[in-house]
Amino acid sequence: MNEGTARPVGRSRSVMTELVFPTDTNHHGTMFGGTLMKYIDKISAIAAMRHCGKTVVTASSDSLDFLAPIRMGEAVELEAFVTWTNRSSMEVYVVVRAENLFTGDRRVTCTAFSTFVALGDDGKPTPVPAVVPENEAERKLHESAPERYEQRKKRRSQRFSVTE
Repeated sequence: MNEGTARPVGRSRSVMTELVFPTDTNHHGTMFGGTLMKYIDKISAIAAMRHCGKTVVTASSDSLDFLAPIRMGEAVELEAFVTWTNRSSMEVYVVVRAENLFTGDRRVTCTAFSTFVALGDDGKPTPVPAVVPENEAERKLHESAPERYEQRKKRRSQRFSVTE
């Protein structure tokens, strides 16, 4: 099913930190959701490429849950890692934390799951290595991933387009 030797979750773990500026915020003084979504896609792609060592494309972004606002002047930290793989696809989990840099208070503000597909030199999907969880939290995400995979497949089969 998967190409090569299985790789530990830690190989894909990627962290990105940004400072939230006024141009990143809405009229409430909180970070634009779309800006955060861009960061999530970027850090997820990096994690997926670290795991498989290949070019990747976003196949889906699902389960994006905004839990708390991120305020102007806070640091936003995104942590991403591959939780599960199929033949050519990888599920990536992202947790977003906001930090008040003056008090040190940190809180989880968003979580997300995305799926990326590895591409070969011909631009077509290519096999990826399996992923091996390294701790209990990663094991739980890994064990629950097949159910999320099936939900994504079901959602794709129910897709509707006004042009069809």
